[in-house]
Amino acid sequence: MKCYIILLTFAPLSGHLRAMPQSSSPANPASEIAIVDVTLAYGAHRVLDGLTLSVAAGEIYALLGGNGAGKSTTLSALLGFVRADRGSVRVGGIDPAADPDAARRRIAYLPENVALYEHLSGVENADYLLALAGEPRGRDAITGALTAAGLQEEAWDRRLSSYSKGMRQKVAIAVAMLRAVPVLLLDEPTSGLDPRATADFNRLVHQVRARGTAVLMVTHDLLSAADVADRIGFLDGGRIVEEVAAAGEDRFDVRALHARFATAPAA
Repeated sequence: MKCYIILLTFAPLSGHLRAMPQSSSPANPASEIAIVDVTLAYGAHRVLDGLTLSVAAGEIYALLGGNGAGKSTTLSALLGFVRADRGSVRVGGIDPAADPDAARRRIAYLPENVALYEHLSGVENADYLLALAGEPRGRDAITGALTAAGLQEEAWDRRLSSYSKGMRQKVAIAVAMLRAVPVLLLDEPTSGLDPRATADFNRLVHQVRARGTAVLMVTHDLLSAADVADRIGFLDGGRIVEEVAAAGEDRFDVRALHARFATAPAA
């Protein structure tokens, strides 16, 4: 188990949306997450095709796209599991492919399929994983995070073998939120959560942003993305084909976003 990666053993636009083609929104190399003109292929299949994306400190970016659009490969590139054929990937100025340990020390990662220890309780899982990451926390901090994530007190000291998928996700979310790192990567973080738990999660992400963390959320959950994100990017064919930024009191025109996402070409 690598202790620095959490739990390894996120139609035309209208109204107040600001549409920003990728070419007019280049990545800022000073951002915590900076991907510039990245191309990556598996054999003859080009998964990323000139991808440019950046996330600044204290910003939440939601990345949406169909299956095969390149979302998982984007996360893998940031974690240093794959190397770009062309272009630049940086996490806090570090190339994850050249120095994966240094890059991953800056990252908390919440995968879609959470790996926890069945024989340990929720509190014990959090305590153990935080200790492995070199960031031990007391029981009060852990139970506070579990409460904030929406896990009921009666479940804190029960073994994970009795947990539902949603309950396991809440433990993982609590641990990720307790990590004191500048970058948080979220892969389908609201999968398995009911609407109330999703709202609790969104509040937690806002708290993380407030402390200056850059958050990249890979998701299919458009409503959650609209609730929490500062910017939403639509990934298709390995590149950002459209990007919108929150603006005004309502932040996003959800109906327009749904029309755009629902009519996106199949990847």
